[in-house]
Amino acid sequence: MRSLLNGRSLACGLMATAALWCGTALAQEKTLYVAAYGGSFEQTMRKEIIPSFEKATGVKVEYVAGNSTDNLAKLQAQKGNQQIDVVILDDGPMYQAVALGFCSDLAKAPVYDQLYDLAKMPSGKAVNFGAVGTGIVYNKTWFEENKIPVPSAWKDIEDPRFKKKLVIPPINNSYGLHALVMMARLNGGGEKAIDPGFKEFKDKINPNVLAYEPSPGKMTELFQSNQAVVAVWGSGRAKALADTGFPAAFVYPKEGGVVLGSAACAIPGSKNAAEAQAFIQHMLMPEAQTSLAVSAGFGPVNKTVELPAEKQVGIPYGPEQVGKLLVVDWATINENREVWNKRWIREIER
Repeated sequence: MRSLLNGRSLACGLMATAALWCGTALAQEKTLYVAAYGGSFEQTMRKEIIPSFEKATGVKVEYVAGNSTDNLAKLQAQKGNQQIDVVILDDGPMYQAVALGFCSDLAKAPVYDQLYDLAKMPSGKAVNFGAVGTGIVYNKTWFEENKIPVPSAWKDIEDPRFKKKLVIPPINNSYGLHALVMMARLNGGGEKAIDPGFKEFKDKINPNVLAYEPSPGKMTELFQSNQAVVAVWGSGRAKALADTGFPAAFVYPKEGGVVLGSAACAIPGSKNAAEAQAFIQHMLMPEAQTSLAVSAGFGPVNKTVELPAEKQVGIPYGPEQVGKLLVVDWATINENREVWNKRWIREIER
């Protein structure tokens, strides 16, 4: 194998006309490790995003599935010997990853000039490639059959008619964290005064909760088995569930939904640094952005993406819609998140 590679390298050095062939041939020996979400997002990546990147570059992509907390933990466990080249995290954990030194500077590329400001993280080390909104997902058929008004406000999830029929991710997941922050804000607190949120969960929401479920696959199963009829979840997850034929609907509460950015960064010290940067840029191109919107429910961050009206339903699309979503204070949250997680386990999920 070494002699073959040396031969290709020599050919690349001597034959300018063979440069493209040589670059592809050499790239075929490379494997790029991408750590990202599971569930419907993974399916879209495997079916639509990764194959086009592999075809264009000759680089093989290995997908490492896990939620943001799991993948951030992998980076911490592998510190000094990283086995991941690109990591995809929710925006909150990505701020943590940047602060911990797990992200390289983004390479300059024309595609970055096509992005909404929402996509550009201040550090210049990570970029949001899509946006979803946190709100309320519900089973349309169940609500119609039981003649119950559909949820329209955050506090509607406290309705006793939903006893043991409500599912919410825990707060080590961004959806659950958004719910905690909103309950704090609606009860006189906020990120800097979180106690009212914990009290609201403990006293009024807990009786309705069937499970604090972090897994998108398990959450889907709970809906499909009719054990759960309402959830705090994301617009993208709701779209993926509806695309299976299940009667799922999504609503932004009247007080406001919360924006959840999904971000990517390249890991410092990667042996595939150039390929990692290329993969991130690939996800920002109009074709990939369209696939992520249509198949995974991510609002496009590339201004040049145009979706037909029927494909815009259920996702944040365009500057006006994205601008209506609420933003949380990640600096304060990340400063307190470990303490809040321990308190959550002790007081809420005990």
